[in-house]
Amino acid sequence: MYRAGQEEIDEVSKVILSKQWFRVGDPKSGHLQEVVLFEQEWAAKMGVTYALLMSGGGTAGLVCALAALGIGPGDEVIVPAYTWLATATSVLTVGAIPVLAEVDETLGLDPADFERKIGPKVKAVIPVHMSGRPANLEAIVAIARQRGIKVVEDSCQMDGGSYKGRRTGTWGDVGVFSFNYYKIISAGGEGGCLVTNDRQLYERATIYHDSGSAFRPQAGELQTPIFVAQQYRAGEVMGALARVQMKRMDGIIADLRRMRNTLAEAVSGRGGVWVAPSNDPAGDCGVMLTLQLKNEAQARAFAAQPGVGGFVLIDHGKHVYTNWEPLREKRISHHPDMNPFFFPKNQGLRADYSDTACPRTLEILRRTVYVAINPDWTDVEVKAKQKDLQAAAATL
Repeated sequence: MYRAGQEEIDEVSKVILSKQWFRVGDPKSGHLQEVVLFEQEWAAKMGVTYALLMSGGGTAGLVCALAALGIGPGDEVIVPAYTWLATATSVLTVGAIPVLAEVDETLGLDPADFERKIGPKVKAVIPVHMSGRPANLEAIVAIARQRGIKVVEDSCQMDGGSYKGRRTGTWGDVGVFSFNYYKIISAGGEGGCLVTNDRQLYERATIYHDSGSAFRPQAGELQTPIFVAQQYRAGEVMGALARVQMKRMDGIIADLRRMRNTLAEAVSGRGGVWVAPSNDPAGDCGVMLTLQLKNEAQARAFAAQPGVGGFVLIDHGKHVYTNWEPLREKRISHHPDMNPFFFPKNQGLRADYSDTACPRTLEILRRTVYVAINPDWTDVEVKAKQKDLQAAAATL
């Protein structure tokens, strides 16, 4: 989250003073409908029919998306080897098995390896837009459609970004966003959102995210039989914050992109460092200046130079599959009988999370450097960062 101020305070104050903080309520009695309004506004902004705000962050969104698609025991879901752990563990939450695939130089899922990893049990794929950088959606979606595979788009690190003029999160069957503290916008430190154009998927996700669905006013409108599910329901304070943050989003991204482009121009073509390829530079949110070098030694030397303020991606352990210890050791859920790896239907499915599972991903991460962008840098600060990056490149 980059920006917050009096607007958020004012909107939350309205909710607090209304004394109606629960998502469901009657506008005639003073309920402000903050969650409902956010969902309508987010759907319009993304260009989709349905949006569903929820607590539990993007993780909840991924779980609800997979549940809506009917993914479960006996199914495999392809996920990239470079992402947040929850992309893979959400698959396990619904009882299926995640299958790792390589990323390419863009740090998005490699379409060629995705296609190679398709087997008879693969029912879905989760392309991830890491650090505001779009995956190759055109190729991935085309392969998936040809092979009858569902697409759950993980746009958790790319709120408001786009790919070829269309918002990320809207290319697949279901898209998921995160509004936790570390994302472009936030809904109170946590929060997630699911979007789709499919009414049935929306209904199934709605039921799955609210254990009290049977008792809601809209229950009679649902065509899907209500089933017992989970509890990821959003509250009105969360909706209020999300609405104000959404209004800030495009301005934040515009400033991030402007500063990223300025720094990229300053360092591009200097020494042995280059800007990492992007599947759509114009749609990239500009969260990071992503640089690549010939090898790990050069990457570390560059990142360590004064003023660079960067880090080598292999060191960002929580996003690298070799550091997902609970998954690699197959310690899933609170009880062994709830562990999907032990389910009879999952026996024989692919579950290789060893160091050799995705070697190309690890090689790319060892020579890639992220430099974080602050949308509120002054011109003086940007010029100083330009000089520091140029000086660092000159040492290679």
